[in-house]
Amino acid sequence: MPELKYTQDHEWVQAEGDAATIGITDHAQNALGDVVFVDLPEVGREVAAGEAIAVVESVKAASDVYAPIAGRVVEVNAALTDDPGLINREPTGSGWFFKIEPADPAAIGALMDESAYAAFVDSQA
Repeated sequence: MPELKYTQDHEWVQAEGDAATIGITDHAQNALGDVVFVDLPEVGREVAAGEAIAVVESVKAASDVYAPIAGRVVEVNAALTDDPGLINREPTGSGWFFKIEPADPAAIGALMDESAYAAFVDSQA
């Protein structure tokens, strides 16, 4: 299983073949609380790195989800529409949000690894 990479906006990225799967981290879902709604991007949408691409709403707040890399959305996790709680139960598994075909696959390698992300989260506490 390819390693996860992370952003300072608390998204994770996992490269898989020609696409990268993206979701929010366990830290992010804990901060949000119970997720009740997700607004996913349109398949085919071209996105820039750092662009707000989805919205996740919880009992506490609504938060944007950002594209960690530039590219084209090739798939969304339709299961989240019926069961947004998947994000809380399995944030780095079946609670993924969307898949992007990267404009530059090397951009994934520039993101934080797990230890760097853990240090980042600790520095924010």
